Amino acid sequence: MKIVVDRERCVAGGECVLACGEVFAQDDDGIVVVVDEHPPEELREAVEEAIEACPAAIIEAVDDAA
Repeated sequence: MKIVVDRERCVAGGECVLACGEVFAQDDDGIVVVVDEHPPEELREAVEEAIEACPAAIIEAVDDAA
């Protein structure tokens, strides 16, 4: 999977970091930073929780083309 975010629309809620700190962080302004653009499959559930928790709905997980 590949993580795609729209940083321009991020509201700096930090919910993604709380749900999956292995994949998401925040910069000095609180805007989302993707730490691991291609996280391992075992983090899928946590990534999905982060996607659902995002108040701005700006996170997407796209399946990598095989």
